[in-house]
Amino acid sequence: MRRIARPFQHFVLPAFLVLIGSMTPVQSQIQRKPDAEPDIRLLLRTIDAHRLEQTIRTLVSFGTRSTLSDQTDPKRGIGAARDWLHSEFDRVSRETGGRLQVSLQTFVQPVASRIPSPTTLTNIVATLPGTLPEANQRVLIISGHYDSICSDPIDAVHDAPGANDDASGVAAVLETARALSAYRFPATIVFMAVAGEEQGLYGSTYSAEQAKLNKMPVEAMFTNDIIGSSLGANGVHDDRSVRVFSEGIPSNETAAEATLRRSIGGENDAPSRQLARYIKEAGEKYVRGFHVNLVYRRDRYLRGGDHIPFLENGFAAVRFTEPNENYHHQHQNVRLEDGMQYGDLPEFVDFAYVGRVARVNAAALAELALAPAPPQKAGLVTRRLTTDTDLQWQANMEPDIAGYEIVWRETTAPTWTHHRFVGNVTSYTVTGLSKDNYLFGVRAVNKAGHRSLVSYPRPVR
Repeated sequence: MRRIARPFQHFVLPAFLVLIGSMTPVQSQIQRKPDAEPDIRLLLRTIDAHRLEQTIRTLVSFGTRSTLSDQTDPKRGIGAARDWLHSEFDRVSRETGGRLQVSLQTFVQPVASRIPSPTTLTNIVATLPGTLPEANQRVLIISGHYDSICSDPIDAVHDAPGANDDASGVAAVLETARALSAYRFPATIVFMAVAGEEQGLYGSTYSAEQAKLNKMPVEAMFTNDIIGSSLGANGVHDDRSVRVFSEGIPSNETAAEATLRRSIGGENDAPSRQLARYIKEAGEKYVRGFHVNLVYRRDRYLRGGDHIPFLENGFAAVRFTEPNENYHHQHQNVRLEDGMQYGDLPEFVDFAYVGRVARVNAAALAELALAPAPPQKAGLVTRRLTTDTDLQWQANMEPDIAGYEIVWRETTAPTWTHHRFVGNVTSYTVTGLSKDNYLFGVRAVNKAGHRSLVSYPRPVR
């Protein structure tokens, strides 16, 4: 992994990190040590729907959290919300022996779309340091945005409760921080509540740019935005699924990379797509009866969220959103009109559902934080014409690597359908399966049985 010269502004990054995953390849080679790591199922039970409700209702109580609202009033406006969230993350840190490092990432956003005058924006950042040495650092980020909006994007006066959009996402981040910070992981996990989303993704853009500038080894970024309602405007009640949006063609793809992709067929295998598949596997494993529905789009149609700046800066990132939205309760002034209640109010939030989505987040983060890094320099060797498939990769640096697993699927399959543990080697030939007909990947497995993200191989001549 790349070495970090120094943490980016206000983003505390220590010299150690965290990880998690699961598989049962060769039991004689891979044995679990229950006392050496958290029990993920028990960890998930600590996520409390009542606390989630309290967080959402408290954020709503600030009246408006418009990015342009008052930053000094202790009871109303985005400043009051900022200070309360900072105190809550501080409380989590105290309750876990100071494991969370809580800071404010503050900057001035110049005049821009929906920003009529220079405005101070503040992201609340809570870092759970991992235990890996600096040379092997890996960073996982989970975020929600704490600003809100009413019908007029620059209206900083009228109430904008933002219960679902996005107090629900922020509550999930805070509750996930409570659950995970009770443990130590190899990889670093960063919990963020960002501002300026409704004005144009300004808080997350600053955060992503700082991460890139300081060469932060961000392996995965989750944003949770509108994860509070199980009842859509279409009348469908679904409290057992969540959508995860992921892009196929990287937002920062170069012309040369596009040419290569077209020649080999990689439009469905960007790092964010591998991340989404990982989340589905982990979420459905640990949150029984709950479905992670993969949507193969960067975001909803012509819409966007805080994961996009991270994608544009070259990081794998995805968005969590409820299955059926209700636009009467998004970006609306609170009012009763023709018998219809408008506004993003707490009564339209299903707090138990938010808890399930938070558990999916926590399960995937824990799995990733315990797992090894994805194998580097994965390649599909093309030196010989053959109906077999030759793969190679670079050995991982972690000392507890048990080996590697080859995964594959047909070109029309949405997720990996087959896997084969191949031992602690750096090359392998899959006999009888042609690279013309299947898509392949490789992932690392540690001695506790945790899998890494899949690395999609590039052609090697």
